[in-house]
Amino acid sequence: MDIHENYEQWLKDFADDAETVKELESIRNDEKEIEDRFYTELSFGTAGMRGVLGAGMNRMNKYNVRRATKGLAGYLKENPEQAKRGVVIAYDSRRCSDSFAKDTALVLCQEGVPAYLFDALRPVPILSFAVRHLKAIAGIVITASHNPPQYNGYKVYGEDGAQVAPEIAEGITRVIRATKYTDCKLMDEKEALQKGLLKYIGNKEVDDEYIARIKTLSINPELLEKEGSKLNIVYTPLHGSGNVPVRRVLKEIGLTNVAVVKEQEMPDPNFSTIKVPNPEDPGAYDLAFKKAAEVGASVIFATDPDCDRLGVAVKDGKGEWHLLSGNQIGCVLLYYILSSKKKAGKLPANGAAVKSIVSTSLANKICESFGVAIFETLTGFKFIGEKIQQFMDSGKYTFLFGFEESYGFLSSTFVRDKDGVNASLLISEVACACMAEGITLYDRVQQIFKEYGYYIENVVSTTLPGKDGLSRMKEIMTGLRNNPPAEIAGLKVTAVRDYLKGIRKEGDKEEPTGLPVSDVLYFELEKGCWVCVRPSGTEPKIKLYVNSNDKDESEARALNERLCSASKELMK
Repeated sequence: MDIHENYEQWLKDFADDAETVKELESIRNDEKEIEDRFYTELSFGTAGMRGVLGAGMNRMNKYNVRRATKGLAGYLKENPEQAKRGVVIAYDSRRCSDSFAKDTALVLCQEGVPAYLFDALRPVPILSFAVRHLKAIAGIVITASHNPPQYNGYKVYGEDGAQVAPEIAEGITRVIRATKYTDCKLMDEKEALQKGLLKYIGNKEVDDEYIARIKTLSINPELLEKEGSKLNIVYTPLHGSGNVPVRRVLKEIGLTNVAVVKEQEMPDPNFSTIKVPNPEDPGAYDLAFKKAAEVGASVIFATDPDCDRLGVAVKDGKGEWHLLSGNQIGCVLLYYILSSKKKAGKLPANGAAVKSIVSTSLANKICESFGVAIFETLTGFKFIGEKIQQFMDSGKYTFLFGFEESYGFLSSTFVRDKDGVNASLLISEVACACMAEGITLYDRVQQIFKEYGYYIENVVSTTLPGKDGLSRMKEIMTGLRNNPPAEIAGLKVTAVRDYLKGIRKEGDKEEPTGLPVSDVLYFELEKGCWVCVRPSGTEPKIKLYVNSNDKDESEARALNERLCSASKELMK
């Protein structure tokens, strides 16, 4: 069917839904809006679905949620015995998250698949833990992470607690595409409860065990006992799901001076105090800075709505605030874990860390100095989760830490996605260690730079929305793939990694990348610098990751600016 046939079919299929009909009728004379909503289906991939809320095939709504769920159920029932293990469902504070979660549960029940539904909002890491803890076959989180308020999403997890791998996502997509919207039915809630298909998860079944396990991740509990009461922290959950677990774990490890930003403490689907609920955005910290001035805090934590990411702001010795990048937080945590374990004689000979290809090369230098292996994966924490499982299955490596530059960190194996609660505990411990030495957390960052060199990273994004934007993104990637630049900002391109072809080419020499197929181009440059070009999997953007380094900070920054300017030209 064409765009207008799709539009009219929705009006026919959902004629009994007055709200949906009203919304669709309101755009009847808006050709561009109709096109954007009906030119394609909302895509389902390894990150599930994510989109703007609204009626239509290319929007997040209850009908797309129900269809995706029926598709998932159909995929799971291809192995009926496994499907009986059930699916765990969590949700955050976004618009419609609770109703989407209940619809998800009741569609699963209608399909004969047991559903474990959390009784209130929970963060991603608790869902990941719960899938493994309850031995479920899959998990679902209703969230759009750090996107603006008009977005919501649907993330699917495998039995290992990690987001599903590409081949599983393709299998689920196959069943979804064969599923009609009108065939997606809900079981009555009372019937689902009576049949034992629907089970609500309260505070005790999962949360207590998760918190207990998180506390075991402390590297030096004695340090927390000694210094914890002296550390002044301001925390903001940015209206999301981190409020309860983050504050609870900090309190239970001995951090008694944690002040929450009251205006951002409670769930708010409009995120009314901030432009976007993104801990990478400096504007998200305005109220936290105000609170820090009131209580004399030296550290600020911020978690996003689904609490899988942690942002950190630190005060230097002069009293000035600095928002640490995800790469800086990751390297501080990595350095602390490795140095502390080495000092205690507990650094395993087969220790390994994992990071995404777009994360800083500083991590490689740190691991090298400690004799620890480091592995790189494609962007997406599911690939780090896969590595953890590979390590455990083979026994060749002991997982120590994994991170992504986008504020995602993990030091456990019982969770398989990035964990803002885990990261809050660890960075608190690092802050206490710094305090015991008479330095600030900011000083620690500078010490690492002085030891290993100054690594500067930036992300340059080009937004290309709608049908035309999708075509333009493909044109840009095809152009760069067929005609890669010989140099960027005067730095020679020494090698090109084309992850779509699975090849790294250096001169006439070609070798496999060793990673799954993905539409990503990575230009290795002189001086250990690099630029990576990647279409976003969750937003209508092309992202350029620009990395430079130098022993001199000013030189590293100047080089990064030149690379950013030159990289923008690649998008034209």
